[in-house]
Amino acid sequence: QVQLVESGGGLVQAGGSLRLSCLASGSIFSIRTMAWYRQAPGKQREFVAAITSGGRTNYADSVKGRFTISRDNAKNSVYLQMNSLKPEDTAVYYCNADQIATIATTYFDSWGQGTQVTVSS
Repeated sequence: QVQLVESGGGLVQAGGSLRLSCLASGSIFSIRTMAWYRQAPGKQREFVAAITSGGRTNYADSVKGRFTISRDNAKNSVYLQMNSLKPEDTAVYYCNADQIATIATTYFDSWGQGTQVTVSS
């Protein structure tokens, strides 16, 4: 069984920065694409950023130039550096892995429990 655990959320003033981390645990052999999504109150979950195992990245237009996604394949971890935060970035941020290969099986579309990010104006 695999588990994704996010950390690093919190309360920050507008213009500030936060760094989110997500650690995948289990008998993991490889992880394909890892991504961050977010869900604000009353809104649908939306894509924020993704990174392939080879390091190719993709961002939502709303965060381009402000957020940076990175990963450490050796640690089965993905990170999201968030700079110049805005009140509209307030949401629960979720880590996602589209395909996790373990010794026993392959897991598809795995999610973490989420971490709250609140940006005050």
